[in-house]
Order: sequence, then structure tokens, then C-alpha cells
Amino acid sequence: MNGNVNNWVEKEFQTIDFGSKRLEKRFLKVMSDLAQEPEKSIWLVSGSRANAKAAYRMISNKEFTKENILAAHRNATNTRNNTIRNNNTHNNDNQNNNNNVLLAVQDTMAVNYDTHKKMVHLGYNCEKSLGINVHSCLLITPDGVTMGLVDQTINTRETNKDPHSPHEKQKRKIQDKESGRWLQTMQTAQNNAPEGTKLVHIADREGDIYEWYHLAQSTNQSFVIRAKHDRLTPEGTHIWEEVARSKPKGQIKLLVAKNSKSQTEEREAILTLRYITTRIQRPSNRTEPELPSELTINLVNVVEEDPPEGVTPIEWMLTTNLELASCEDALLVVDYYRQRWKIERFFYVLKSGCRIEELQQHSVDRLEIMVLLYSLISVHIMMLTYLSRLYPDLSCELVFSESEWKLLYRVAKRTSVVPERPFSMADAIGFVAVLGGFVGAPSDGPPGLKVVWMGLCKFFTLYAFCEFI
Repeated sequence: MNGNVNNWVEKEFQTIDFGSKRLEKRFLKVMSDLAQEPEKSIWLVSGSRANAKAAYRMISNKEFTKENILAAHRNATNTRNNTIRNNNTHNNDNQNNNNNVLLAVQDTMAVNYDTHKKMVHLGYNCEKSLGINVHSCLLITPDGVTMGLVDQTINTRETNKDPHSPHEKQKRKIQDKESGRWLQTMQTAQNNAPEGTKLVHIADREGDIYEWYHLAQSTNQSFVIRAKHDRLTPEGTHIWEEVARSKPKGQIKLLVAKNSKSQTEEREAILTLRYITTRIQRPSNRTEPELPSELTINLVNVVEEDPPEGVTPIEWMLTTNLELASCEDALLVVDYYRQRWKIERFFYVLKSGCRIEELQQHSVDRLEIMVLLYSLISVHIMMLTYLSRLYPDLSCELVFSESEWKLLYRVAKRTSVVPERPFSMADAIGFVAVLGGFVGAPSDGPPGLKVVWMGLCKFFTLYAFCEFI
């Protein structure tokens, strides 16, 4: 660490360019401070009034832009992706088509700021609450490692009532609607994808947009979307009926994680698999001449058989333009969609770990920058957590400096013995989790996001103290 800058921050933003070395140095220091205690405000983590004021001046600086920060992070994502791909190829002999695939998973999170009425330009995120809607796109490997944040946009509405009538809303072009962000984000992700990768765009039901399908197919992009609309075929039949009438292709087993919110335990679900190729008709309210009258898409449907009593059965109707030549192809589509859950975990870390709903900022412009900084910290926490599970044998040197991994070992083991060589990523995150309160009982499973972020906070605090003395 150099000048109390965390090793991962230095590596993540080594290509940062604000046109000012002083501004770049300040940014690295602020990011390190925030990562050390992400649940605290700039004022509390800065250590002094002068440092806090310098951080706020940085955020207000015209050269300090979201685009510059994202550009450096994307460069680091590219490097990280190459490391993982090489590990797959050399260590696991995994040279299938998945090795160059990344999932571009996007979704929107509502953030409430009802108590921040004096924030400049703050509007509504829904009919009832002041706030913002944060639309993010994560790059995730097919096996579930979060590699980076490729895009993020924020919007807030001037009024809590839509001024357009239902008829006007139907006639508006997609570019003039909030839902246009799904298409814009897809293009931004494609334009900034790591070298040598193929993106598969993933979205929940909000992404079931005819214009999305047309844009993706006309620009040779792949997608997997959970269907919301039971669309019409050119023959006037409904696509969900077509799938239901088709012959089941088989059954699959799916491990459903424990859900504290719905109070359901982990279970193994048996799902019936169907898939077909069909055509969908352009919606009647879409009259733009550039939109084709029909499109060909594939549908993959999975339905849970005999769910536990009182539990809503799993049912996914997925639209895709990926090839469906076999059951294996259809199962791959299901596997891709399952990784969409990672963006929900990302939102969880942002709200619960980084507490972004408690941010105090003068304006929405400043708030947007702060949400981005905390988002990159959240991505780092997620990356470490899932990297240790899926690539346990990777060296911890990928994310920890020599002085960091040596101290981590000594603190977690409560020993003065210094290890001679770096240990694995699994061991490193295990040590971090112990600092976060992880017991490691057989029934606990691997360390989760919460103990990892708590452990990292404690470790960085200890590391900064050791450097200070």
C-alpha cells in the first residue's frame, strides 16, 4: 500500500486519468477510505475536517467525471477477465464456448431519499417517494463471478404523476420512455465489452421489450429475457399457449437457495423443460416504420413439479435468440438466466453494506458520483466472495499485496509466524470471513457477502493502523 491506498484500489484504478496527478491521488485516497468503512460517510472516514473538505472539492471538480472512473474500472475488468479465462484454459482444460462468454446483467434499483427534500434536482423514484432509480449493468461469468460494472445510469422524476395519458404512453417511442434505458445500456455494454468476449444480455421481465429484440437481432447481440407479455404470433395465437402445447423435452434438477424473506428453506426443485422456436407479432401500438412486423425468437419454459406445500412453484418463460438445437442448449439458457440473481445481491450490498440510502449530498449530480463509487466497492466485495468459491486455487496475489496477505494470515491465525509464500484465494477469503465473524461450522456453507464485507472493513482498518505505527 502506498500512502494509505489499498492495494486493490491502486490496481483497479491504475489507468485513472483526470488530467491532474493531484486529483488522481486524492481519488485513490478517498476510494481507500470508503472501502475501509463503506457504511460510513465521507465526513466520518476522512479522519479530519481538512480531508473531508478536500474529498468534497474533488467530487465537485469538473474534471472528476463518472466516465473517467468507469473507463479505468473497465480496463481493470478486462485484465481480470483475461486472468480468469487463462485460468480456465490452463488449469481446468475448460475450453468450451463458455470460456469467452460474459453475461451482461442489468436491472433497476429504487433508492429512497424522502428525508432529503433540500437536495438539488431531487425528484421522485415512484408515485410515493422522493429518490432515484439506479440502473446498473454487471458483467458476470457464466459460472457466477462478478467481474465488473460496465454501465450505470441514474434518473429521478420531476413529478410523482405521469403527465401522459394511457393513450399517449402507448404511442411514445421507446427512446422517449424510461424503458429506453434497457436498450441504451445494452449498447453501452456491447461497446465496452472486454476484448475477445461475447456478451449475452440478461434481464428480468422489465426487459421484455419488442424494440429490444429488434435491436439485439439487428446488431447481432445475444439475449436471455424473462418474458412478461404473452405475445401474439402472426397467426393470432398466444406464445405461452404454443409452449404449453409442445411436448416436454425432459426434466432438470435445480437447487433453490434458502430465502429468508419468504421464509423458505433450501430445496431441490424438479422442473419440466419445454422449448420452441416461434414468431412474435409487432405490438399494435408500435407503428414505427423501422420496426419489422414480426420477429423470430426462441422460448424456453421451465415449470416446477410438486413444490412444497405453501410454496409458489418456480416458472420461468425465457425468450432468447441463442441457438436451441438440443436440451443442453436450452439448459444453458436456464443457467445463464439463473445468474441474474447476482445483481440482486449487488443491490443488497449497496443498500445494506454501503448504506447508500443514508448518503447526504448537496445535489443529485454529486449523489450519482457517490453511488458509483460505492457500486465499485460492492463489485469488489462480490468479486472476492464468488471468486473464492469458483476459483479457489487462484493465488491471493490477484487482489492482495504481499504485505496485505502476510498480515491477513497473521491476524486471522493469531500468530507471529509470517507465511513464506502466498496462499490460495479460498484461504484468503476464509481468513477475511473469520475477521467478519464467520464461524465455519459444517452447516454454514461458504462465507457469504455480509461476513466478507465486514471482514474486509476490519482488515483494512488493522492494516492502516499497522502502517501508521
